[in-house]
Formats: sequence, structure tokens, C-alpha cells
Amino acid sequence: MDEIFYRFNPWWEERYKPHFIKREKYLKQLRNSLNSKDVVFITGLRRAGKTTLMKLFVAQLIEKYEIDPRYIFYVSLDFYGLEKYSILEIIEQYLKIQKVSFSEKIYIFLDEIGYKKDFNIQLKNIYDSYNAKVFASSSSVSVLKDKKALLTGRERIIEMLPLDFEEFLQFKDIRIKKSDKHLLESYFEQYMKIGGIPEFVLTEDVEYIKQLVDDVIYKDIIVFHGIKEKSVVRDFFYLLMERTGKQFSLNKISKVLGVGVDTVRRYFDYFQQTYLIYPIERCGKLNTRIKSPKKIYVGDVGIKNAVTGLRDKGAIFENLVFFKIKNKNICYVYENGVEIDFFIDGKILMEVKYNQKMNKKQKNLFDSIKAEKKIVIDSIESYLQLS
Repeated sequence: MDEIFYRFNPWWEERYKPHFIKREKYLKQLRNSLNSKDVVFITGLRRAGKTTLMKLFVAQLIEKYEIDPRYIFYVSLDFYGLEKYSILEIIEQYLKIQKVSFSEKIYIFLDEIGYKKDFNIQLKNIYDSYNAKVFASSSSVSVLKDKKALLTGRERIIEMLPLDFEEFLQFKDIRIKKSDKHLLESYFEQYMKIGGIPEFVLTEDVEYIKQLVDDVIYKDIIVFHGIKEKSVVRDFFYLLMERTGKQFSLNKISKVLGVGVDTVRRYFDYFQQTYLIYPIERCGKLNTRIKSPKKIYVGDVGIKNAVTGLRDKGAIFENLVFFKIKNKNICYVYENGVEIDFFIDGKILMEVKYNQKMNKKQKNLFDSIKAEKKIVIDSIESYLQLS
């Protein structure tokens, strides 16, 4: 085990300078968490950059905060050979290797926390008994569900999203001068096609994105939930990608797949838990919200394009707008067969049109709805102005 730990923690033996592109907004959130004892969970879609973020933060702890490297421990819990050890046993072995006393402050990074059974109780033990700041990652919401509420009041969650447009330009090493503003649209079209999975942005290797999809479907859904109908799950995924930015009727999908509505509903939840899709409800009273289909958005538009091809740029643009506002209270408006994309907090009405205009019926509905503010996002400039 000692040799494995040294491989995971090169900063124990040499100066650590990781050659990764920084994602400052997430590093800032980690820095802001340092003064609390909370266990920090870094979540999000597979390969969105969680492991890279951890290693970049390790470098900052050493350089910016001058933490002695031997007080920093990183381990990937899905590594073959570690499956027979508990988290507590792994940490105890680390303390022995580095001759760290029980009272000294340590910084623990636990990648892929879901690979350890009963990790919640173990993390609670660490929180209660050790002088430790713990950071843990997971690609599944279901893994982080603390059914016994062991970590309630002891945790904070940071959701890491794929690259936004500004980060995309950074990863592509593109700097647009004010005099070259006319280039903005072509680069944005490229972003709409590639999406924001960091490694895919750098390589544009389609096989990479296909492997990512396979990992989510097989490891995070089929294996994790013990599903036998593998082909049905994959067909369900294709239908999700086809319906991005549209209403998704569970009843209709159950008929298409030839399975029960309860099965479809369960699969829908599984995909949501992996951050591959994000649903929003129809605006209205409780009965309307429950009975009406949800609109769905994909976790990364590059994944959708790898499956369906680059078409329906309007839906892709709407998906990107959604991620700008996803943490707000959002629903969609649907009346008499006419839809308005977003109603935020019951105050801001928003319609998304990529280089298009609303038709007459939409315009009439848009004008008739009472709202404090009404916005039409119909250009890259208006998209970039969203906060």
C-alpha cells in the first residue's frame, strides 16, 4: 500500500507543479471552504474535471497556504487493490507512512467516494475524531444521498459543470480582441458543437466522448442499480438526447420502449442522478406540475451532438442558456399548445431564440403574461450578458 500512496501523492517527494488549466471559479469555492470543518463533496458529470480540480487545489495548499506536503493525502478509492480496506484503515496507514501525529491538521482528498460502502459513517467518524479537512468526489447524486442523515450540518456540495464559453476559450487558448469581435460567433458555434468536457475540448476525439457515455450508462446506471435490460437503458438514453430542450412524456416513452411507466420513471431518475440530464417542471399549481411532462436539458451539449449529430441549434443554444440560470427557481410556460422557455422565480420571463424571432402565438402569450421583467435571448451577446 505504501508504494501506491507515494504514486498518488508525488508532492511527498518532489516539487509539485501540475500542468492543468485552472478553473478559478471552482478553486475559489474550495478556498472559501477552508475555514470550516465541513466535508466538501465535489460532484458533477463524469470527466467534468473533479480529479483535476482536487490536484490543482493540492498545489495551491502547498504554494499559497504553505502547507507541508506530508499533511496532504490524496487517494482514488476505485484503485484496484484498495477495495478490501476501509477509508479509516487507508487514512491510518497514511498517518503511519508520513509519521503524522493524530493531533496534527491533515487535508484528505478522497476521489470516487462511492466505491466505499458505508462511507457516510466513516466520514462522520473522521469529522468527529480527526483533525482533518476532507474533500470527496462523486459522479452520482444517488451515492451522496445520506439516508441516515449522518453528515447533516457537516457537509457542503460543490457541483462542477462542464466548461462555460469563457472557459472553453481559455482551454482553446483563444483570446478575442475587441477589434476581432466578429470572430465571436464562429467560436461560439464551435463551442455549441464540442460542448464543455475539458479533455474533449482539448482533443476533439469523438471516441473519448463515446467512452464517457458508455461509462455513465454501464458503470453509473446498469451496474450500480443492477439492471438486466441493458439495451433498453441505452435506447432510453438515445431518446433523452433526441428530446433535449423539449417536453419528455414518460407515458409516451414507455410505449415506445415497451416497458412500464414505473420503469421509465426509474430510469429517468437514474440518468438525472448522474448529472447527464436536468429536468424542469411546467409552471402552474401542484397538480399541473406533477401531471405535466418535464422539459429536459443534457449535462453537456457535446454528448448530445455525439449521439444525434449537430442539428437543432436552437435546442443546443437553449441548453446553454439553461446552464446560465440552472441554480434559480425555473419552470416553463405551456398554454394552449404554445410554450415559453423559462419563468424564473415567478418574476423573469425568458424566451430563447437562436438568431430567430418569436412567432405570433408565442409573442401574444409572451406579452400577456405578467412578469417583473421580460427577456429574449436571441444572440451570443445577450447570452454572454446573463449572470
